[in-house]
Amino acid sequence: MEPPKKSGPPRRSGPGGPKRPGGPGKRPGFAPGRDEATGGKPRFAKPGERAQPGRGPRPDAAPGEERAGRGRTRPVTAKADAPRPDRSRADAPARPPRRNDGDKPRGAAFGAAAKPWANKPPRRSGTGPKTTANPHPAHAAASDGRGEPQRIAKLLARAGIASRREVERMIEEGRVTLDGATIETPATLLASLEGVAVDGVAVAAPAPTRLFLFHKPSGFLTAERDPVGRPTIYDRLPADLPRVIPIGRLDMNTEGLLLLTTDGGFKRQMELPATGVPRTYRARAFGEISQQQLEDLFDGLEVDGVRYGPIEANLERRTGRNQWIEMTLTEGKNREVRRVLEHLGLQVNRLIRTSYGPFVLADLPMGAVAEVGEQDLAIFRKTLKDAK
Repeated sequence: MEPPKKSGPPRRSGPGGPKRPGGPGKRPGFAPGRDEATGGKPRFAKPGERAQPGRGPRPDAAPGEERAGRGRTRPVTAKADAPRPDRSRADAPARPPRRNDGDKPRGAAFGAAAKPWANKPPRRSGTGPKTTANPHPAHAAASDGRGEPQRIAKLLARAGIASRREVERMIEEGRVTLDGATIETPATLLASLEGVAVDGVAVAAPAPTRLFLFHKPSGFLTAERDPVGRPTIYDRLPADLPRVIPIGRLDMNTEGLLLLTTDGGFKRQMELPATGVPRTYRARAFGEISQQQLEDLFDGLEVDGVRYGPIEANLERRTGRNQWIEMTLTEGKNREVRRVLEHLGLQVNRLIRTSYGPFVLADLPMGAVAEVGEQDLAIFRKTLKDAK
């Protein structure tokens, strides 16, 4: 015998109504319930607003009828099953005449049946062959479909042959050829380095960028060659090193960290003042100076008409009348450290670069070379500012 049912209104379930088995769990910012104001569509909660629980079945619903929700369909009612009345096409309202817009632009599908080319996507600006004649004579060896034409000096610099300025000098000296013919102007545009040779040696395709740390000794020029025969850094580099170019310069009597790369474009990006890569130096200077004078350099200064940006300087220690000073700057102006300290009444007798960006000299022996790892180089290049 069943127990008697209690009278009174039906008991409501929890605040969320009866739980639906297999229903989706709550997601941040999403209210799985349905809202009448939105026509039964899911309502997205605002940030910080608690999602409202779903509603249960309607109290006046017929047996077996459920509210439409996610993953459920409302049973079709008898009204939907009623036959539709027959209506003659003659009773239908007349269709308005089709507009004729003449030359008004239409979509790509318009006229496709009559014009087969209409299905082709529109040509983007700057792509495809150009029909306009270019009167520049340097375009004689321009693009043949292998890439965007670029100045040969830029291509050779990116291939690690030399800097742009040095490449232009090579061209003026007649050392660069294309298919055996001497290139006469650095304005020549090429799509690739195929057929290009320097000093009779074919130029290979650009290889992945490589970066090396070199502990430059004092008494060597940061140059490939010297007209008067003074020693250069290339006289100290290992013979098995690929062809590299220096990033920035160190004076002949300056020692320390010098970066070498195989990529001329990367070299130029590193040297631009807008890139803002910090360089740190340790200078031994003769004379007297205070820490306050060094701190004033952070505001920048002008020496002999040349404006120098902020410099972070600290007095490390004193050895007799010599001062060891550490200076960090983000510019690469010629002899900047020496000229600034001389302006303050000091005489620099030794200058060492200890770091360039995240790369440090550390205990690298003098005259030695160490390569930066490929992953470390990739991480560093992502941090560089997009300067051109």
